Amino acid sequence: MINFILIFVFLFGLIFGSFLNCLIWRLRKNESMMGRSCCPKCKKQIAWYDNIPLLSFIILKGKCRYCKKFISWQYPIVELITGLLFVVAFINNFQIISNFQFLNITPNLLLFTLRDWFLICVMIIIFIYDLRWYLILDIISLPACLIVFLFNLFLGFSWQNLLIAGIIGCSFFLSQFIISKGKWIGGGDIRLGLLMGLALGWPNVLVAILIGYFIGSFVGVGLIVFGKKKWSSQVPLGVFLSTATVITLFWGEVIVQWYLSFLTF
Repeated sequence: MINFILIFVFLFGLIFGSFLNCLIWRLRKNESMMGRSCCPKCKKQIAWYDNIPLLSFIILKGKCRYCKKFISWQYPIVELITGLLFVVAFINNFQIISNFQFLNITPNLLLFTLRDWFLICVMIIIFIYDLRWYLILDIISLPACLIVFLFNLFLGFSWQNLLIAGIIGCSFFLSQFIISKGKWIGGGDIRLGLLMGLALGWPNVLVAILIGYFIGSFVGVGLIVFGKKKWSSQVPLGVFLSTATVITLFWGEVIVQWYLSFLTF
Protein backbone atom coordinates (compact mmCIF):
# COMPACT_ATOMS: atom_id res chain seq x y z
CA MET A 1 0.00 0.00 0.00
CA ILE A 2 2.72 2.48 0.97
CA ASN A 3 4.65 1.76 -2.21
CA PHE A 4 1.57 2.57 -4.27
CA ILE A 5 1.13 5.87 -2.40
CA LEU A 6 4.78 6.85 -2.88
CA ILE A 7 4.56 6.08 -6.61
CA PHE A 8 1.42 8.22 -6.82
CA VAL A 9 3.18 11.10 -5.01
CA PHE A 10 6.16 10.77 -7.37
CA LEU A 11 3.92 10.87 -10.45
CA PHE A 12 2.08 13.84 -8.96
CA GLY A 13 5.44 15.58 -8.57
CA LEU A 14 6.35 14.78 -12.20
CA ILE A 15 3.18 16.50 -13.36
CA PHE A 16 3.98 19.56 -11.29
CA GLY A 17 7.53 19.52 -12.64
CA SER A 18 6.15 19.61 -16.18
CA PHE A 19 3.94 22.53 -15.19
CA LEU A 20 6.94 24.36 -13.68
CA ASN A 21 8.89 23.97 -16.93
CA CYS A 22 5.97 25.47 -18.84
CA LEU A 23 5.59 28.29 -16.32
CA ILE A 24 9.30 29.16 -16.39
CA TRP A 25 9.36 29.33 -20.19
CA ARG A 26 6.19 31.40 -20.47
CA LEU A 27 7.31 33.80 -17.77
CA ARG A 28 10.50 34.35 -19.76
CA LYS A 29 8.56 34.89 -23.00
CA ASN A 30 5.80 36.86 -21.25
CA GLU A 31 3.19 34.48 -22.64
CA SER A 32 -0.17 33.40 -21.22
CA MET A 33 -0.48 30.03 -19.50
CA MET A 34 -3.73 29.35 -21.37
CA GLY A 35 -2.30 28.32 -24.74
CA ARG A 36 -1.12 24.87 -25.86
CA SER A 37 2.53 23.95 -25.45
CA CYS A 38 4.70 24.10 -28.54
CA CYS A 39 8.26 23.34 -29.54
CA PRO A 40 10.33 26.49 -28.85
CA LYS A 41 12.33 25.88 -32.05
CA CYS A 42 9.85 24.86 -34.78
CA LYS A 43 6.74 26.24 -32.99
CA LYS A 44 4.72 23.08 -33.69
CA GLN A 45 2.07 22.32 -31.07
CA ILE A 46 3.01 19.41 -28.83
CA ALA A 47 0.47 16.57 -28.75
CA TRP A 48 -0.62 15.24 -25.39
CA TYR A 49 1.22 11.95 -25.98
CA ASP A 50 4.45 13.89 -26.51
CA ASN A 51 3.92 15.87 -23.32
CA ILE A 52 3.90 13.05 -20.76
CA PRO A 53 6.38 14.00 -18.02
CA LEU A 54 9.73 12.21 -18.29
CA LEU A 55 8.32 9.36 -20.39
CA SER A 56 7.89 11.40 -23.58
CA PHE A 57 11.47 12.67 -23.35
CA ILE A 58 12.71 9.09 -23.16
CA ILE A 59 10.50 7.83 -26.01
CA LEU A 60 11.45 10.75 -28.28
CA LYS A 61 15.13 10.31 -27.35
CA GLY A 62 15.32 13.94 -26.30
CA LYS A 63 14.28 15.33 -29.69
CA CYS A 64 11.23 17.14 -31.05
CA ARG A 65 9.01 14.80 -33.07
CA TYR A 66 8.77 17.34 -35.90
CA CYS A 67 12.01 19.31 -36.28
CA LYS A 68 14.27 16.70 -34.62
CA LYS A 69 16.05 19.42 -32.64
CA PHE A 70 17.25 18.47 -29.18
CA ILE A 71 14.98 19.17 -26.22
CA SER A 72 16.70 20.88 -23.29
CA TRP A 73 17.75 18.55 -20.47
CA GLN A 74 16.13 21.08 -18.15
CA TYR A 75 12.73 19.52 -18.83
CA PRO A 76 13.31 15.94 -17.63
CA ILE A 77 15.67 17.07 -14.84
CA VAL A 78 13.13 19.51 -13.39
CA GLU A 79 10.37 16.90 -13.65
CA LEU A 80 12.51 14.22 -11.97
CA ILE A 81 13.78 16.51 -9.19
CA THR A 82 10.27 17.78 -8.47
CA GLY A 83 8.94 14.22 -8.25
CA LEU A 84 11.74 13.13 -5.93
CA LEU A 85 11.43 16.19 -3.67
CA PHE A 86 7.66 15.68 -3.42
CA VAL A 87 8.34 12.14 -2.18
CA VAL A 88 10.98 13.35 0.30
CA ALA A 89 8.57 15.97 1.67
CA PHE A 90 5.84 13.36 1.98
CA ILE A 91 8.08 10.90 3.81
CA ASN A 92 9.51 13.65 6.01
CA ASN A 93 6.10 14.81 7.15
CA PHE A 94 4.37 11.46 7.56
CA GLN A 95 7.34 9.73 9.21
CA ILE A 96 7.11 6.46 7.30
CA ILE A 97 8.79 3.68 9.28
CA SER A 98 10.16 0.26 8.46
CA ASN A 99 6.88 -1.62 8.84
CA PHE A 100 5.30 0.62 6.18
CA GLN A 101 2.78 2.19 8.50
CA PHE A 102 1.92 5.86 8.90
CA LEU A 103 2.41 7.66 12.19
CA ASN A 104 0.21 10.49 13.47
CA ILE A 105 -1.93 11.19 10.39
CA THR A 106 -3.58 14.56 11.03
CA PRO A 107 -4.92 17.44 8.92
CA ASN A 108 -1.90 19.44 10.10
CA LEU A 109 0.47 16.96 8.46
CA LEU A 110 -1.46 17.25 5.21
CA LEU A 111 -1.16 21.03 5.44
CA PHE A 112 2.56 20.76 6.21
CA THR A 113 2.98 18.62 3.10
CA LEU A 114 1.07 21.06 0.90
CA ARG A 115 3.18 23.92 2.24
CA ASP A 116 6.38 22.02 1.55
CA TRP A 117 5.28 21.11 -1.97
CA PHE A 118 4.41 24.73 -2.64
CA LEU A 119 7.77 25.98 -1.35
CA ILE A 120 9.62 23.31 -3.35
CA CYS A 121 7.90 24.50 -6.54
CA VAL A 122 8.76 28.13 -5.82
CA MET A 123 12.41 27.31 -5.10
CA ILE A 124 12.72 25.26 -8.29
CA ILE A 125 11.42 28.20 -10.33
CA ILE A 126 13.87 30.55 -8.60
CA PHE A 127 16.74 28.07 -9.08
CA ILE A 128 16.18 27.59 -12.83
CA TYR A 129 15.38 31.22 -13.61
CA ASP A 130 18.38 32.58 -11.74
CA LEU A 131 20.66 29.88 -13.16
CA ARG A 132 19.69 30.66 -16.74
CA TRP A 133 18.97 34.37 -16.71
CA TYR A 134 20.49 35.73 -13.46
CA LEU A 135 17.15 37.06 -12.31
CA ILE A 136 14.76 36.39 -9.41
CA LEU A 137 11.24 37.42 -10.38
CA ASP A 138 9.17 39.48 -7.94
CA ILE A 139 6.04 38.01 -9.54
CA ILE A 140 7.13 34.68 -8.02
CA SER A 141 8.83 35.64 -4.75
CA LEU A 142 6.41 38.30 -3.45
CA PRO A 143 3.15 36.30 -3.77
CA ALA A 144 5.03 33.31 -2.36
CA CYS A 145 5.91 35.40 0.72
CA LEU A 146 2.23 35.98 1.48
CA ILE A 147 1.13 32.42 0.71
CA VAL A 148 3.82 30.70 2.77
CA PHE A 149 3.27 33.15 5.64
CA LEU A 150 -0.45 32.25 5.70
CA PHE A 151 0.41 28.55 5.50
CA ASN A 152 2.66 28.87 8.53
CA LEU A 153 0.09 30.85 10.50
CA PHE A 154 -2.50 28.10 9.92
CA LEU A 155 0.13 25.59 11.02
CA GLY A 156 0.53 27.37 14.36
CA PHE A 157 3.83 29.16 13.86
CA SER A 158 4.38 32.35 15.84
CA TRP A 159 3.76 35.35 13.60
CA GLN A 160 6.33 37.30 15.62
CA ASN A 161 8.97 34.64 14.95
CA LEU A 162 8.14 34.56 11.24
CA LEU A 163 8.24 38.35 10.87
CA ILE A 164 11.52 38.61 12.78
CA ALA A 165 13.02 35.89 10.58
CA GLY A 166 11.70 37.63 7.46
CA ILE A 167 13.19 40.97 8.54
CA ILE A 168 16.53 39.31 9.34
CA GLY A 169 16.63 37.52 5.99
CA CYS A 170 15.64 40.65 4.10
CA SER A 171 18.01 42.93 6.06
CA PHE A 172 20.98 40.60 5.60
CA PHE A 173 20.83 41.01 1.84
CA LEU A 174 19.64 44.61 1.91
CA SER A 175 22.73 45.64 3.87
CA GLN A 176 24.98 44.01 1.28
CA PHE A 177 23.04 45.68 -1.51
CA ILE A 178 23.48 49.11 0.11
CA ILE A 179 27.16 48.65 0.99
CA SER A 180 28.06 47.43 -2.50
CA LYS A 181 25.65 49.81 -4.27
CA GLY A 182 24.05 46.84 -5.97
CA LYS A 183 27.29 45.28 -7.19
CA TRP A 184 27.36 42.20 -4.94
CA ILE A 185 23.73 41.13 -5.09
CA GLY A 186 20.51 42.14 -6.83
CA GLY A 187 17.20 43.33 -5.49
CA GLY A 188 15.68 39.88 -6.09
CA ASP A 189 17.97 38.42 -3.44
CA ILE A 190 16.50 40.83 -0.88
CA ARG A 191 12.97 39.60 -1.57
CA LEU A 192 14.24 36.01 -1.53
CA GLY A 193 15.72 36.64 1.93
CA LEU A 194 12.28 37.80 3.10
CA LEU A 195 10.68 34.67 1.63
CA MET A 196 13.25 32.42 3.32
CA GLY A 197 12.55 34.01 6.70
CA LEU A 198 8.77 33.78 6.39
CA ALA A 199 9.03 30.16 5.23
CA LEU A 200 11.61 28.84 7.68
CA GLY A 201 11.33 31.07 10.75
CA TRP A 202 14.09 31.78 13.22
CA PRO A 203 16.74 30.35 13.61
CA ASN A 204 16.31 28.20 10.50
CA VAL A 205 16.59 31.19 8.19
CA LEU A 206 20.13 31.72 9.49
CA VAL A 207 20.91 28.05 8.85
CA ALA A 208 19.68 28.38 5.26
CA ILE A 209 21.74 31.51 4.63
CA LEU A 210 24.90 29.87 5.98
CA ILE A 211 24.31 26.72 3.94
CA GLY A 212 23.62 28.80 0.84
CA TYR A 213 26.84 30.76 1.18
CA PHE A 214 28.81 27.60 1.93
CA ILE A 215 27.51 25.87 -1.20
CA GLY A 216 28.02 29.03 -3.24
CA SER A 217 31.61 29.43 -2.04
CA PHE A 218 32.41 25.77 -2.70
CA VAL A 219 30.94 25.82 -6.21
CA GLY A 220 32.36 29.26 -7.01
CA VAL A 221 35.91 28.34 -6.01
CA GLY A 222 35.61 25.10 -7.95
CA LEU A 223 34.54 26.93 -11.10
CA ILE A 224 37.42 29.38 -10.72
CA VAL A 225 39.96 26.59 -10.18
CA PHE A 226 38.76 24.81 -13.34
CA GLY A 227 38.77 28.02 -15.35
CA LYS A 228 35.00 28.25 -15.84
CA LYS A 229 34.65 31.52 -13.93
CA LYS A 230 36.78 34.49 -12.87
CA TRP A 231 36.85 36.19 -9.46
CA SER A 232 34.91 39.10 -10.97
CA SER A 233 32.25 36.87 -12.59
CA GLN A 234 28.61 37.26 -11.65
CA VAL A 235 27.23 34.46 -9.47
CA PRO A 236 23.53 33.46 -9.42
CA LEU A 237 23.11 33.56 -5.63
CA GLY A 238 19.48 32.51 -5.87
CA VAL A 239 20.60 29.09 -7.11
CA PHE A 240 22.43 28.40 -3.85
CA LEU A 241 19.90 30.07 -1.56
CA SER A 242 16.98 28.15 -3.07
CA THR A 243 18.91 24.89 -2.66
CA ALA A 244 19.75 25.77 0.94
CA THR A 245 16.11 26.65 1.65
CA VAL A 246 14.94 23.19 0.57
CA ILE A 247 17.70 21.50 2.58
CA THR A 248 16.77 23.53 5.66
CA LEU A 249 13.07 22.87 5.12
CA PHE A 250 13.73 19.14 5.53
CA TRP A 251 16.63 19.04 7.95
CA GLY A 252 16.91 22.50 9.53
CA GLU A 253 15.87 21.35 12.99
CA VAL A 254 18.34 18.46 12.87
CA ILE A 255 21.15 20.80 11.83
CA VAL A 256 20.34 23.28 14.62
CA GLN A 257 20.23 20.50 17.24
CA TRP A 258 23.51 19.05 15.96
CA TYR A 259 25.16 22.46 16.14
CA LEU A 260 23.89 23.11 19.67
CA SER A 261 25.04 19.68 20.83
CA PHE A 262 28.42 20.31 19.25
CA LEU A 263 28.76 23.57 21.22
CA THR A 264 27.89 21.89 24.50
CA PHE A 265 30.07 18.85 23.92
